[in-house]
Amino acid sequence: MEKQNQPDLENQDQPTRELTDSLQQKLDYLTTLRQAITAGDDRLIYELIDGDHYHQALLNEDPNPTRNAQVGLITDVHPAVSHYLSTKLIDYLAHEYPFFYYEETQPGEFQIYFGNWWDRRKFGKLNVLDVKFEFSAEEFNKLQKTFELAHAHKRFNTDAIQKISAASDQLQKLIDAQDDRDAQKDDLRQQLKENGQRNSLFDSGRIKEERQQIIDELSKLADEDEQANNAHATMKDNEAKILTLSKEDTILAYEKQAIENAFKSFENFNERNRSLYVDYLTTLIGKAQVASDDE
Repeated sequence: MEKQNQPDLENQDQPTRELTDSLQQKLDYLTTLRQAITAGDDRLIYELIDGDHYHQALLNEDPNPTRNAQVGLITDVHPAVSHYLSTKLIDYLAHEYPFFYYEETQPGEFQIYFGNWWDRRKFGKLNVLDVKFEFSAEEFNKLQKTFELAHAHKRFNTDAIQKISAASDQLQKLIDAQDDRDAQKDDLRQQLKENGQRNSLFDSGRIKEERQQIIDELSKLADEDEQANNAHATMKDNEAKILTLSKEDTILAYEKQAIENAFKSFENFNERNRSLYVDYLTTLIGKAQVASDDE
């Protein structure tokens, strides 16, 4: 009589144990995260959502991807976790970066505004989970250039404003020179008339060349007349452009002053941005130790 196939319990025990251990690790991870949120332990939450980065940055340990083995379990709730962690982080940033303001555009996503003045700029985003600023490259570069140009006593738009102003000055000269152009045109038309009355087989080439030169001069004056006719509208547009650029320079000056008041220099500002994760987590660790000592 043939034996019926029986499950190989000896061979299944090890895979089964590995499965149950893996599930238990996931449960333990989620339980620990839930408890950390319930207890308001933001430091532990940051360690749980990216343990490898935490251990490298805070404990100077070597990379170890296994520390993040379970982080994929909470990817779908990242916006909610970011929203939760934002409260203490933004309170901290309000003290360290008093010129930045934040708007939660959707759950867990935060737009950065520079300043509370009129026409303040959108300056990028705050990545709460990574504790870092993600500045707009365009806006950041404008601010960086503002600091660089300050050494030459120039503003960000100084050259552009000077170029536009020079163009308007040139247009004004065209307007002012209208009477002179009219006189030149009368003289050239008379020359053209006299040229047409000359008829010589021997000088026909020279006469034709002179005629073309006169026509070219008249054409040039006609172009200048057209520019002069449109000059007032163009100059008005230039005034609007200069006003816009001047406003931008004013905003950039406010931003520069705000950074200098808080950090003394643009270099210090950048250095602080690079160390923001460590600085903030160190603060959380310190507060946790104080709370533990008080218990």
